[in-house]
Amino acid sequence: MKDIFLRVEELESHLGNVHADFGDLKLKIKELLEENQRLRIENQQLRKVLKRETEPVAVTQEVAEEPAAIKGEPPLAMAVGEGYDNLARLYHEGFHICNVYYGHLRMEGDCLFCLSFLSK
Repeated sequence: MKDIFLRVEELESHLGNVHADFGDLKLKIKELLEENQRLRIENQQLRKVLKRETEPVAVTQEVAEEPAAIKGEPPLAMAVGEGYDNLARLYHEGFHICNVYYGHLRMEGDCLFCLSFLSK
């Protein structure tokens, strides 16, 4: 009778360990699914940016080949304005532009570092 009772206790203990292992496995699967979803969103954003950047290449190259005097703007002022506009566009597409998280997808709303960088 003792052997049966000890065997039941061993099985119960083993079952508890299996249950704990399943709990750990469930948490790991949850983390992987969340990371996968985050990467899918980031991938979609990057595809949109790539598509937008590759479409106007011919137009951008034609404009870039014109001399600055014809455009009526000094080259430095144009470069600074375009750089700022590009960073603002990236930020509004959901990416960090600050030196802390540059290029990472913003997951939790606005970033104070990015906003302070844009306000300069």
